[in-house]
Amino acid sequence: MIDVDRERVMAYRIVAQGLADRSGDRPADLPVLDLGVQEYTPDSTRVALAARTGAGLDDDRLTTVWAARGAPHLHRRADLPDLAGQLWPVGDDDAAARIKSGQIPDAGGLGVRAFTVTAEAFRAVLTAPMPRGEASTEVSRRVPTELTYDCKGCGARHVAGNVWQHAGLAGGVEVLSRGRDAMLGPLADAPPIPGVNRGVDRLIETYLRFLGPAGPSEVARYLGSSTTAIKAVWPAAGLTEVRVEGRRAWLPSPATALLESAPAARGVRWLPPMDPLLQARDRDLLVPGRERQKEVWRILGNPGALLVDGEITGVWRARMAGRKRVDLTVTTFDELTGDQVARVEEEAAQVARARGVAEARVIHE
Repeated sequence: MIDVDRERVMAYRIVAQGLADRSGDRPADLPVLDLGVQEYTPDSTRVALAARTGAGLDDDRLTTVWAARGAPHLHRRADLPDLAGQLWPVGDDDAAARIKSGQIPDAGGLGVRAFTVTAEAFRAVLTAPMPRGEASTEVSRRVPTELTYDCKGCGARHVAGNVWQHAGLAGGVEVLSRGRDAMLGPLADAPPIPGVNRGVDRLIETYLRFLGPAGPSEVARYLGSSTTAIKAVWPAAGLTEVRVEGRRAWLPSPATALLESAPAARGVRWLPPMDPLLQARDRDLLVPGRERQKEVWRILGNPGALLVDGEITGVWRARMAGRKRVDLTVTTFDELTGDQVARVEEEAAQVARARGVAEARVIHE
């Protein structure tokens, strides 16, 4: 049994996620791509990569797919066959939990079949790049009515967004662009639709390696599943139990040495909204204090987070000022020292690099 406090856990996660030292690795070589990097805003994945690597931010070995929770994530193309099997529901109860929604109250009764029929519909429809709205219309015609809802805006029935995004990777969907001109396309060499889950134990291990020590409830919330479903497939070997300030948690056994030895974090990183570090579901540990948590994780429109010397110390938002400068407005939870302010302003250049502009101006609120 290993006993640790939250400072030790934060030090471990920062090193594990590549935030302690900026490497020279190209993006696809960064270990955190095992977990994936969520695309929350148009430049959020590039900001997350810039926080971890001093190399170029473009890498043709990466692509965006709907992955964990059906959210768009940057992943290695080479990892997609295994990832599709790992993310496939482990059973009907797991499938029902992932697509539970008041919009489609009867969908849970379909269980895994909801994923299968939606993935099959994608394969039939998406044979070439297609606007997202057009793809939605065609997929909606091919799935059971339990997975669709009446859209008052256009007077038609649409497949629920959570269903089709959860099934997108299995359906061979690549997210080509988002926003007003959102486009989807077929993945080259897409793996077959999984018949059963393959590798949920490796998926759990990946979460724990980057966001542990943690338990089944945190993994379940990360996947949009239920604690009961994840407990049923919790790995029986390969994990070490850890006590985090008295709370029971687990970590992959090979990672315990880093947990005990990771140096206290020092440095500044501008993290985008939904950065991998912010994906941990034990938010009381990551950002103590409910009021601060409400600032970092909002119902709509999450800001970025400022990581200073191992702690989330504030939030930030970006706005372009012409074509050559980005303005970064920072709101800190507590007053920073003069040295910390200087390092925050120096590190802002990485956000400018990620957004492809020459300058970043920091505005302190």
